[in-house]
Formats: sequence, structure tokens, C-alpha cells
Amino acid sequence: MYLFSNVLGVFVFDEKFKVEDEILFKDLEEYNNKEKFIDKLLNKHKNLKEPDETAIKNILNYFKNKEFLGNFYDKNLQLAKLNVKNSVNNDNFIAQSVNFIGDIDKSINILVKRLREWYDLYNPEYSRSIQSHELFVQEILANEKHELLKKLGIDENGSIGANLSEKDLQPIKNIAHQIQDLYNLRKSQLDYISSLMDKSCPNIKAVCDVMIGSKLIEHAGSLKRLSEMPSSTIQILGAEKALFRHMKTGAKPPRHGIIVGHPLIAQSAEMMHGKIARALADKISIAAKVDFFHGQFIGDKLRKALEEKFINKN
Repeated sequence: MYLFSNVLGVFVFDEKFKVEDEILFKDLEEYNNKEKFIDKLLNKHKNLKEPDETAIKNILNYFKNKEFLGNFYDKNLQLAKLNVKNSVNNDNFIAQSVNFIGDIDKSINILVKRLREWYDLYNPEYSRSIQSHELFVQEILANEKHELLKKLGIDENGSIGANLSEKDLQPIKNIAHQIQDLYNLRKSQLDYISSLMDKSCPNIKAVCDVMIGSKLIEHAGSLKRLSEMPSSTIQILGAEKALFRHMKTGAKPPRHGIIVGHPLIAQSAEMMHGKIARALADKISIAAKVDFFHGQFIGDKLRKALEEKFINKN
């Protein structure tokens, strides 16, 4: 006799493919716990076996009867809805969050450019003396013009900036406040991603930091897909256009993609980028596999090995 189960229940078929015994599922909860029903029939009927390919075809013919059609449709529709609902996980949250940070960065860049051009009319000396956009916004909100000029050793009367009224300054300050709020939103979103990675991929976070790790997961599609990729693919993930250009025109192949922002690469000499990228991608590949299969935390050891190999040696 054959033991067979589907979304409708667990069935025992005899050698002529007639139902000898059955346990029908009342709902999807019973389907999800079908193992206990299978065990019940295994204990009740001895010498049950798994159907082979030929037996499967004959068993499936039994369910072609119209009496099963409506029930099959309803149960499979419920199962599909449940699977879609349960498919949402930390990978989705990480991908959405890192894309949101990208949108915030674009908005900040546009608004800061406008803010600097506008503020240049009032205090060009200070605006051009500071490179950090975030620090620039903080300083102009916290200090008056004469205080900022004093830091540069310039007398307010010596400034070439126009003397604007409070009415004309208010729109500038409003933009600065909005940009500051965006920076705060970005930080909170980054903290949220960090907490997600602590749960699902702490090793990746330890090896390549929050932003690079989350971008790799987003670009790969999921932690599972990232864990299945060879290190050579991880190394150029995000540089697909350059890779295809190389394949099509023979142009120089890319040495790295998303991981170019890693401190070990960014702070190293140009001639060392390829070597560091290969080693870094190898460690990320190991970290992704350990995270996906819920292994022990080894991210700190992987990161330390990279730093000992390359820091102060390039």
C-alpha cells in the first residue's frame, strides 16, 4: 500500500489505487502539522511505502474527480495567500530600508546644493570653508553669521556677503531645518537596519559594516542568494554594467562593485584595491554562508584577519 499526502489530507492507497484509509485536513493548520497525521497512519497500517513515479500518476488520477476540484481550489488559494504572507522576512525589511536611505541621500544632496547656493549670498566665506554637508547644516543653525566668521578669523564688516533681514533669512533656516530632519531620519533608519542585521546576518555586518552589508543583500535579492554566490561574484556585485562593457568591448574589467566603499579599500592605495577586494569578497562569502545556516558568530575573527593582513601594509 502507498502513503500519499496533499493539501486535502493524508491517504492510504491499495495496490489497485483505491483509497484504503484517509485523514482529511479541516484547515491549513492541520496541513502544516501533517507529520502527526502521517505518523498516525504509519502506525495503523504496516508496510506502507512511498509511491514511485508510475504510482504517483495513478494516484493523481484519483484526484481528477470533480468532487475534489472546489476543495483543491480553495485550499490551494488559502495556502498561496499564507505563503505570500509568510514570505516577508528581514531580507525584505533590509532591502526596503537601504533603498529608502538611498532616496534620503538623493533628497539631501538636492536640498543641500540649493541651501549652499542660497546661503552663499549671505555668508560665502563660511559656506566654502566647510566640506561636510551635515556639519555645515548644524553650524549655520547653531551659530549666527558673526560667530561663524569669527571662527575663520574674519570680521563681519569684512565679509562680502549681503546683510539679509530676518525675513529673508527665515527661508534659508527652514531649508536647513528640513535637511537636519532628513539626516536624523537617515540615522534612525540606519540604526533600524543595524538591529535587523544583528538578528539575521551579524557576521556580514561585522565583516563589511551596515551599509555595504545591507546593499549586498538588497542587490543579491536575499541572504540566501548571497550565501550561494561565489566570492568572485560578490566581489563585482553592483558593477554589472562595467562587467558587460568589458565582455562586449574588451574594456578593463571591474575589480570591485558595492564593496568599494569598505574602509579597507577606500583607505588603501589604488594598486592594492584588487587584492583587497578579492580577500574581502572571500570573507563576505564565508560570513554569508555562516549567517544563512545559523552558524556561530565568527565575523570579528574574519574582520580581524583582513585588518591584520592589509592595514599598514599598503
